[in-house]
Amino acid sequence: MRIGRKRVRMGKFPYLFIFIAGLIAGIAVMNLGRALLLENTGLLDEYTLYQMKYMTVDGNALFLYVLRERMKTVSLLAIMATTYLGLVVVGGMVIWYGMAAGMFLSAVVIRYGAKGVLFALTGVFPQYLLYVPAMIFLLIWCEQLCRIIYFGEAGPGENLRKTMPRRLLQLIIIIGVIVTGCMLESYVNPYFVSKLLKIF
Repeated sequence: MRIGRKRVRMGKFPYLFIFIAGLIAGIAVMNLGRALLLENTGLLDEYTLYQMKYMTVDGNALFLYVLRERMKTVSLLAIMATTYLGLVVVGGMVIWYGMAAGMFLSAVVIRYGAKGVLFALTGVFPQYLLYVPAMIFLLIWCEQLCRIIYFGEAGPGENLRKTMPRRLLQLIIIIGVIVTGCMLESYVNPYFVSKLLKIF
């Protein structure tokens, strides 16, 4: 990956390619299974948005729920990174994120057209400004850890024991960013969503 003239090493997985493949698959699945996945389930229908418009959000309860769900993902990735299946899990997670994004975008566009895109953007703002970079670095962290443990791909003069304190610090920082994202998702995002829903 290049940023300006500098090359940024992002592990050995083609993350962007895998994500886009998942995104296209998600869009295809939602459009092909439209009747089953959308029309017969009430997913994001007007009744659901009506309930969202008038419900009161308990920020503390939402924060605990969101935090628990995000930490499950972090724990799964970190633990699986220490196993031989670490690379498979990392790749699978990238595909899953792509598919989820594709299905969600397709659903809101099918339901609400251009307003659906606005709803999708508002639904992930501002927490995904932190979630996206945190998850990218977490996936790279897990991939590199797995490669070092099982495939002997440490850098020159690098070994797992010497770099473990640094890697643990990196993981703590990533978790801190995700926790901050959980706070934004619980206490800030509901305000933006409630304002947007007034136009639906």
